[in-house]
Amino acid sequence: MLQITDLSARVAGRLLIDHASLSLPTGTKAGLVGRNGAGKSTLFRVITGDLASESGSVSIPRGTRIGQVAQEAPGTEESLIEIVLKADTERLALLAEAETATDSGRISDIQLRLADIEAHSAEARASAILSGLGFDAAAQGRPASSFSGGWRMRVALGAVLFSRPDLLLLDEPTNYLDLEGTLWLENFVSRYPYSVLLISHDRDVLNNAVNAIVHLDQKKLVFYRGDYDNFERQRAEKMELLQKAKVKQDAERKHMEAFVERFRAKATKARQAQSRLKALQRMKPLASVIEEHVQPFSFDEPAKRPASPIIRMEKVAVGYGDKPILSNLTLRIDTDDRIALLGANGNGKSTFAKLLAERLTAQSGEVTRAPGLKIAFFAQHQIDDLRPAESAVQHVRRLMPDAPEAKVRARVARMGLATEKMDTPADTLSGGEKARLLMGLATFDAPNLLILDEPTNHLDIDSREALVRALNDYPGAVILISHDRHMVEATVDRLWLVGDGTVTRYEGDLDEYKQLILSARRGGGKEDAAEDGRTSRADARRDAAQRREALAPMRREIKALETKMTKLQASLAEIDEKLGDVALYTKDPAKASDLAKKRSDAAKSLAEIEERWLLLSDEHETLLAEG
Repeated sequence: MLQITDLSARVAGRLLIDHASLSLPTGTKAGLVGRNGAGKSTLFRVITGDLASESGSVSIPRGTRIGQVAQEAPGTEESLIEIVLKADTERLALLAEAETATDSGRISDIQLRLADIEAHSAEARASAILSGLGFDAAAQGRPASSFSGGWRMRVALGAVLFSRPDLLLLDEPTNYLDLEGTLWLENFVSRYPYSVLLISHDRDVLNNAVNAIVHLDQKKLVFYRGDYDNFERQRAEKMELLQKAKVKQDAERKHMEAFVERFRAKATKARQAQSRLKALQRMKPLASVIEEHVQPFSFDEPAKRPASPIIRMEKVAVGYGDKPILSNLTLRIDTDDRIALLGANGNGKSTFAKLLAERLTAQSGEVTRAPGLKIAFFAQHQIDDLRPAESAVQHVRRLMPDAPEAKVRARVARMGLATEKMDTPADTLSGGEKARLLMGLATFDAPNLLILDEPTNHLDIDSREALVRALNDYPGAVILISHDRHMVEATVDRLWLVGDGTVTRYEGDLDEYKQLILSARRGGGKEDAAEDGRTSRADARRDAAQRREALAPMRREIKALETKMTKLQASLAEIDEKLGDVALYTKDPAKASDLAKKRSDAAKSLAEIEERWLLLSDEHETLLAEG
């Protein structure tokens, strides 16, 4: 499908891809990963022909249709459904020709081709895609000009998905989706029948939607089969082996160089010296393992911890002007709560966050906050509030007017900005660097409650992991709005659902929520669920509870086996340490023999337990997947 050979590409004089090669088989759905700025979007531009390569080639079979999301979202007076339907240009051309064709043979060919591309179901397919992206039937009939830029980008995404290209290029498509839209897209891509190359920093999408990973690293492209977790494991093993091989080669090189240097001038050894010199020249140095360091996020511990609840609401309504968006809010937030807000964009998640952050006041009801409560509020749109001409140091200086320069710069460094970026104007920082600066400013006063509204949009996978670690170390309460399912699952322990004009506790987990979303966006209600075998929300929860109960004994045995393996591994390490004492074999050979037997028995037991653990783990995962 896609063959890249010896490709090099530059942008603004900077070499991003250097003699890289890649073969992407037909039907492969691959995630393209790499650090921000590595050149992923540049590679897309070369593939589509929007950017000329410096050398090498990109080969795609003749007639292959490439599709990618338009850079400008549609803003016309056409309805959303019309815009999406127009994306299938072949269907439009055939329908137009069918109106005027007179040759019976050609008419037959047109009708056969229309049947092949399922033209009869085009409107239903277009509607299903728009529904999956969050547009109900009424919204689909409205003009694109009536929607904001973010919603229009969803329409652009829907159009390219509907066109069903042979090679689908998606560049961070979840950045303008909510969690619900992300879950739907993940499912759509996993079922897509043609080739996909997807740039994403969302670990769950890369684990569930693709079957291969292409890593852009050190200006090269490396292909890995499997999902992202498998890629991480393979790469770690590869780097470990490379490091060991390099250490071995360096030692061999050093030994050969010493021999050559010592005996080059001696007639009796000259021939051997020359032979080793030639071997040195032929020896291709192994590349050093380069691990790019990811700056951590850091949130200061609050000086004082207020008593719970830190926020209590009684029958609260909130909105804009006289119009309530959310009402009947009776909730409490405690000092150690970790809560994720679920619900489609437009349901009021950001409105609720602003109420918590005191950016909005309650229209009715009572909101009680703990005395001295400090709240930090981070939202992506606030990046536009940074002073574009001021550097990170100047931004922090405003909060530390009397502090010495070294202390101000130390505070900027804790935000994760490199030394060379500290004096860079904010408008020239990357999206990730702006996000770090904004988050550092928002949390400057060591808050008791941290509210994060889509904090990951400009962060790569490693930076997202750094944020996960920081949130898990943070001792205060967290309210999280995010389309990154991995971040939600890794940092929160409670789910609140924002919908139907209020906020309620959601008792299920994200797997159940995903099934609920996919069912709803397929148009399923109670009647549809009965017809197509899907269960209702209550039935799904009951079935999930029964599965968990049935699998509990198996989980307990797996956990017990893991405990035994840990103890045996510790015992083996202790025995190996004793056997490593050379003196033992002369001082007490009987003890050495006894230890060797104990090690053999322990190793045998460990192998048997590991085999049982693997068997049970595979069976457990299979039963969960079937459920």
